[in-house]
Amino acid sequence: MPLRTSKQPSRVRRLRSRYGAAALATGALLASGLVPTSSGDLRSQIAAHQSAASSLQSQIAAANVQIGRTAGGIAAARARLSGLQSQLDQRVAELRQVQTQLLAARDRLVELENRLRLASQLLSENLRSAYEDGKPNLMTVILNSSGFNDLLEQVNFIQRIGHQDAQIISATRTARQEVFREAVRLGKLEERDRTLTNQILAQRNQVAALQAALVQQQIHEIGIRNGARARLASVNSQLNSLRSRLAAIEARAAAEARQNALQVNRSVGGIAIDTGGMVQPPPGAPAAVREMIAAGNAIATLPYIWGGGHGSFQAAGYDCSGSVSYVLAAAGLLSSPMVSGDFESYGDPGPGQWVTIYANAGHVWMEIAGWRFDTVALSYGGSRWSRGGGEFAGFVVRHPPGL
Repeated sequence: MPLRTSKQPSRVRRLRSRYGAAALATGALLASGLVPTSSGDLRSQIAAHQSAASSLQSQIAAANVQIGRTAGGIAAARARLSGLQSQLDQRVAELRQVQTQLLAARDRLVELENRLRLASQLLSENLRSAYEDGKPNLMTVILNSSGFNDLLEQVNFIQRIGHQDAQIISATRTARQEVFREAVRLGKLEERDRTLTNQILAQRNQVAALQAALVQQQIHEIGIRNGARARLASVNSQLNSLRSRLAAIEARAAAEARQNALQVNRSVGGIAIDTGGMVQPPPGAPAAVREMIAAGNAIATLPYIWGGGHGSFQAAGYDCSGSVSYVLAAAGLLSSPMVSGDFESYGDPGPGQWVTIYANAGHVWMEIAGWRFDTVALSYGGSRWSRGGGEFAGFVVRHPPGL
């Protein structure tokens, strides 16, 4: 497996290039220090933070994918390294065995050479003794023999001595040649095994270097991901702070709008309410406001029915969003019923001069010319119309355009 650590810096540069621009943009957003002074500024800041958070989440997802790929490379390198280590251990064991056999063969060769030298020395001494003392010939043996059996015995003894000396020399030389050939064979085998061992060792070192490079790369990638997570946490914290400030601004604006509406109503003589739970529009109210109040009067005392007013504007009872939808549709401001969460994006942001809508995913109610129109009031006073009260925290504040 070839080592390719030279490509690691280019991968690092790609990661830095991928995350660098978004990180700079996020850093600029976090360090801008802008303090929005209006709900419009706050919404702009919230949108920017949401965009930055989305970008950071994409970075983290991409980093997780890259970390997974690097982890796969590390696992493959470890598996390859384990296999090479097993081969290396096997080669080392074989090399040790060959070396042990080679040492034994060399010891045997030394032993045989010593035996050959001793046999040669004994043969030389026999020859020298025969030369100096005179080698007995057949005639001398015959004359000195005490009988035929003694003669045969002495002749056989002379022949056995000569034959034995020749066998010793021949066997020693043959064994020496065989041991020498074995030593040469084992020497070549040792050289081959050593070469293979060195090759496997080089491969193992390459794979180990690759594994180390991949581990360093993974550490770098995890650092990038952790940095993106830290920036995301900071963005989310600021996003929550901005949303809280926006809710506070909208709540103050709604309170001011209610106060202003009450002052307007007092200036035009106030609003009369009859005994049937109906209200009258103030003098000078726009036509749309008059139509909305008339529509509210029409359903003010009808019962609360969950889902009422959604299948059709004409119903025996209405829930919160059905009631608001009915009133807006009567003034031509809505073409079909909407659920509570839809009103979070209806019309224009903030409180209106005549009409203000308060909506979240679970409930919606409205104020018309200073009067609260809310199904919650129905359960207390028998009419959807009431003065004051109403929930403000956690609601998105909207109003119909121009009202």
